[in-house]
Amino acid sequence: MTIGGGLAVYFVIWWTVLFAVLPFGVRSQAESGEVEKGTEPGAPVLPGLVKKAIATTILAGIVFGIVWFAWTQLEI
Repeated sequence: MTIGGGLAVYFVIWWTVLFAVLPFGVRSQAESGEVEKGTEPGAPVLPGLVKKAIATTILAGIVFGIVWFAWTQLEI
């Protein structure tokens, strides 16, 4: 796997993991009872994007390590 190929694979894995992690721990305005005027009641109160970006980076690194190992050692 080349460096460019590895970066491309990591990029795809990172975005896939991000979309899997985004819904965890989100409370809507309607659930918390704090609906702001002019906003959607289903909008998140505190989405916690920094924590989710860090978790995504760590999980994507683990998944990429497994993919890299399979690619180089198992010769898929």
